[in-house]
Amino acid sequence: MRYLLLHDTLGARCKWRAPLLPGFTMGFSVHRSFETITRSDLRRLAMLARDDLHDFFRRYPRWRPYADRLELMCLCQGAARHYLEPGRIPESKRDGGVADFDVWAFFRHRERDRPFPPRRHGFQDFGPSKFGRNADDDPRFIGRRVDVLGRSISVRRGETIDGALQRYFTEGRSQSARRLAVRPAVVLWPNNRCGEVVWRGKA
Repeated sequence: MRYLLLHDTLGARCKWRAPLLPGFTMGFSVHRSFETITRSDLRRLAMLARDDLHDFFRRYPRWRPYADRLELMCLCQGAARHYLEPGRIPESKRDGGVADFDVWAFFRHRERDRPFPPRRHGFQDFGPSKFGRNADDDPRFIGRRVDVLGRSISVRRGETIDGALQRYFTEGRSQSARRLAVRPAVVLWPNNRCGEVVWRGKA
């Protein structure tokens, strides 16, 4: 079994664990981590995202009603795909592994209430870990950047939150919904559901 040797930004050699296929030349960004994401890593992401949202609601009282409407927090986009397919061969320099962690919080929407602010974008630092850091990120990030975003979604009478989220992805009424629908969504919170796959993605 052969392995691909990488060099980080300091010139240190590191070994990517996924085996190379004979005769296959792999190209991808050295700013991505291909370390396996564990259940423990998911729990840390949930904690960081909860802290981020707690701080947001503390600083902006008008949005506090949403603090009691949080239904799901999910790992989405490329990191979610890597969690499910850690050995997948990258197809390009912008594919595969973890560039950053995208955590999405989904809140129950109530009629006549304004939606959760779609432009709200929080940032957290995963800290020192096996995932290293992305050299493209701001120097203030010691480890991988964690992006914390949110959406309020409608939940119909008799509909489960999973069903509502799957409908949100399937209907694709917004650009963010369409983009999220392409990749999987893995539950981070509630804690007793951590690691469950609520959406498999379209690609």
